[in-house]
Amino acid sequence: MAGRAPEVHRLVVRPPNWLGDAVMAFPALQAIRRHFADADLTIAAPASVAAVFREETVAAPDHVIELPPGTQGATAALEAGRFDLGILLPNSFRSAWQFYKAGIPARWGFATAGRRLLLTERSPRARARGRHQSDYYRDLVRGLGIPCDDQAAPPMRPSGPSARRADALLAERHVSGPSRLVALAPGAAYGQAKQWPPDRMAQLAARLVREADVTCLVLGATHDRAAARAIESWLRTHAPDTVDRVVDFVGRTSIGALVGVVDRAAVVVSNDSGGMHLAAALGRPVVAIFGPTDERVTRPIGDHDVITEPVFCRPCLLRDCPIDHRCMKRISVDTVFAAVTRRLAAAAEAP
Repeated sequence: MAGRAPEVHRLVVRPPNWLGDAVMAFPALQAIRRHFADADLTIAAPASVAAVFREETVAAPDHVIELPPGTQGATAALEAGRFDLGILLPNSFRSAWQFYKAGIPARWGFATAGRRLLLTERSPRARARGRHQSDYYRDLVRGLGIPCDDQAAPPMRPSGPSARRADALLAERHVSGPSRLVALAPGAAYGQAKQWPPDRMAQLAARLVREADVTCLVLGATHDRAAARAIESWLRTHAPDTVDRVVDFVGRTSIGALVGVVDRAAVVVSNDSGGMHLAAALGRPVVAIFGPTDERVTRPIGDHDVITEPVFCRPCLLRDCPIDHRCMKRISVDTVFAAVTRRLAAAAEAP
């Protein structure tokens, strides 16, 4: 087992490929860091995921490598590290092949996707249906002889540069003063079916500005711009008096700046997305809206509001709804507004 392995001086860990999954792997990554406390630890990941490990996380890597998209470039980057051990959190054949081609002598992970012969240590699969994704990664490291407890979400904090960049971005858009901030994440990378209708998000923003006296920040990646434009269009038509208090940052933040901005929010409203998991890791109260995906598996870790509609067809896990998108359309603005205002009141009463 891994606990009886020879001494490890240089360790590389390949986290999951998606931002939300990488955050859900934090407990497992924290366990690896503790188990190999004296080793030089490198996180190697695609650029979009590697960036989050430059923040203050429990993974606490000594180095972060951004892997090029091609196998040849990724292999070369890994080979240059001269690692003793590589731990794979993704299940893909490609990730194991890259570790093998890089000449990493010890390669540990789940023996999935036909890669058994590429691994020198294999963790047994032990996952029941409906368990949270964070438990999947806990099972992986436990199967490798690495102790991992069942604690709640480990903390994450923005780095100094990210916090300063967030402050600068907010100042550029004249978001300052005593107003509380509510972050709205209207997009989702996996598919449109995961998105609460943008007009509902716009109605929520207008009510929060008018009735809760907050400023709303619309956050997301470049692929979320259509949702942001739809929100702005609805507001300009139906609630023009609120437009100046709903600030669009979609596609305008790096991962680091996003972390810094989310850390300033009193509450975060999000679909099932990477931003939702970032907010939870930062300790922000989240109102999470779930439609086709299974909240038992990917809900934000910690004490948060998870809103679903009990329709017969969910969770279907489909990217696009083949019928009427009832799992999302039946979630009312009133329901989400009530959850957000409860969280705002609790935040106001907290010391």
